[in-house]
Amino acid sequence: MRIRSNVIVSTFLVASAFAAAGALSYAAPPAGNASATDAPRPAPEFQGIDTWLNSKPLALDQLRGKVVLVDFWTYTCINCLNHLPSIQSWHEKYKDQGLVVVGVHTPEFPYEKSTSNVQSAINRLHIKHAVAQDNSYATWKAYSNSYWPAVYLIDKQGRIVYSHFGEGSYGATEKKIQQLLAEQPAVGS
Repeated sequence: MRIRSNVIVSTFLVASAFAAAGALSYAAPPAGNASATDAPRPAPEFQGIDTWLNSKPLALDQLRGKVVLVDFWTYTCINCLNHLPSIQSWHEKYKDQGLVVVGVHTPEFPYEKSTSNVQSAINRLHIKHAVAQDNSYATWKAYSNSYWPAVYLIDKQGRIVYSHFGEGSYGATEKKIQQLLAEQPAVGS
């Protein structure tokens, strides 16, 4: 799992200061960190998207009644590439049952901001789901995200109910997708 480099440095400096004072023990998120969100919270809208690829622009309020998987990734991240087959499989397997997969491409390096580079990667990787190009990190920040890859599952009412950071927990994630798809939307949703 990769963390933005300036986040690492800032976190390291703050953690070092606290650790030196004996006040903090810093560790990366534990392996197998798939979790149901403690208290479901409204999912932030997609923000500051430069370009939509493989889709017209999407808005979460228009996706109510569907389950949405938001996948923060970048095309040079090996961890993202390792988990991509699962994302693609879920898209193919569940798209007709109400799952919408949105890959939020958030670049780590300047050349990853190029739409033509992202489009080339989409073609090379055979990505069929929607990709939102988040060059300004607006959606990344709205989700308070720090990791590549990061998966957020949004229920039919528009709430984040599950997240996972890094590779792994594919079985748990798919089980949660199935559970959310089986749920009936709340009355009035």
